[in-house]
Amino acid sequence: MQGPLATKPGRTKIDWIGYVFIAFFAVPFLLFNIMPILFGVYVSFTEWSIVGEPSWVGLDNYREALRDEWLRTAFINVFFYALIIVPGVVILGLAFALFVNQGWPLSALARTLLFTPNVVSATVIGLVWVWVLDTQFGVLNHYLGYLGVPPVPWLTSVHWALFGVSIASIWWDMGLAFVLFLAALQDVPKDLYEAAEIDGASRLRQMWSVTLPYIRPTISMVVTLQIISTMRIFSQVYVMTNGGPSGASLSVIKHIYDTAVVRNILGYASAVSVLLFLAILVVTLVQRTLLRETARG
Repeated sequence: MQGPLATKPGRTKIDWIGYVFIAFFAVPFLLFNIMPILFGVYVSFTEWSIVGEPSWVGLDNYREALRDEWLRTAFINVFFYALIIVPGVVILGLAFALFVNQGWPLSALARTLLFTPNVVSATVIGLVWVWVLDTQFGVLNHYLGYLGVPPVPWLTSVHWALFGVSIASIWWDMGLAFVLFLAALQDVPKDLYEAAEIDGASRLRQMWSVTLPYIRPTISMVVTLQIISTMRIFSQVYVMTNGGPSGASLSVIKHIYDTAVVRNILGYASAVSVLLFLAILVVTLVQRTLLRETARG
């Protein structure tokens, strides 16, 4: 067959319609995700205050980051945030998922109440917990007073501010972990529990030998997501403590915000952003590798 529509032997005709449909996602993704990342990496090697042209300084911003005591404090704080928030979210999310999965009374109400905080904005969550944790008039200190506990400066003490922000973060993030664990628990085959009961396994033994091994991939995913979320913590810190007192609750993102938005030092802020990205990447890969090795063992 001859003509303009004929294709040469051995050549596959390209279906451009498929590329058109892909473009609706690919073009915005490249423009609003990939290009800003690449531009941010470029800016990290410059000195720029958003006014004028960036001035190339090489690795000076990264050298400055290694000497920045506030950045070191922020990374240490994020490490302690992770030690508190990640286990809290995983343990409480799994515990409540186990409760709801049993179908006990009020489990349907609990399902709604536990997931609701996750759909509320971080600003609202922060404002609510500022009221709950207020030293003089907070609801939590009010009820602790009945137990003889003196008022705790949850948000105004260098010793307690990090814990106060962590409490609010656990309450906010637990909803997603709860839903993921509940979905995983509902997929566990009932035959496994029946076989375990026939073998005389107790509820605790079934939990250890059946439930946890089966939902291990979900646990791994929740831990990974929560580590990333905790290393990127910002809104709660900004609303509840503004990084204080004396940097006790400062996070890396808050330090980047102060540097870029408040002080207009975009080059150095971009360098810190790149370092945070690399830290998240390394921690995530290490965590995934450890969990994978544990699963094989």
